[in-house]
Amino acid sequence: MKINKSLLITITSLSLFFISPISAGGYGMAGCGLGSLIIKPNNFLQIFAATTNGTYANQTFGITSGTSNCASSGIVKNEKAGEIFVHMNYESLEKEMAMGKGEKLDTLATLFGCKNSSSFASMTKNKYEKLFSEEDPSNLFLSLKTEIKNDKTLSTTCSVN
Repeated sequence: MKINKSLLITITSLSLFFISPISAGGYGMAGCGLGSLIIKPNNFLQIFAATTNGTYANQTFGITSGTSNCASSGIVKNEKAGEIFVHMNYESLEKEMAMGKGEKLDTLATLFGCKNSSSFASMTKNKYEKLFSEEDPSNLFLSLKTEIKNDKTLSTTCSVN
């Protein structure tokens, strides 16, 4: 039995358009993000939701922060947020840790739950060579956790598991 290719493409296209999508977490095919908050799940309108998410690049922020329908509880664990932050800002953090100060370094201290970001920054400056012995953001994140636990001041002023 020979099937006409154009008929098969037409049927597939129509079925994808008319079949209602399964939406998890209260959002449609466009995923979470600002688009999911302002445009309700609907086959056709998901184009606008996806465009909104892509135009404003808010989906990445929502996933990282756990907002905009991107987490069931609305919260992403600080550890995961810290790990993602290190990956996204690796080069800037490398420079700021070498100097022992900087905006991104202060943000990372906050993600580690440190009450005193200057103590955290000092530790990263003093341990710079050890922290950057391998050029890998995952290793940096794990090394930072270890150094915080081993530091007398930071182990009591930061909340690291």
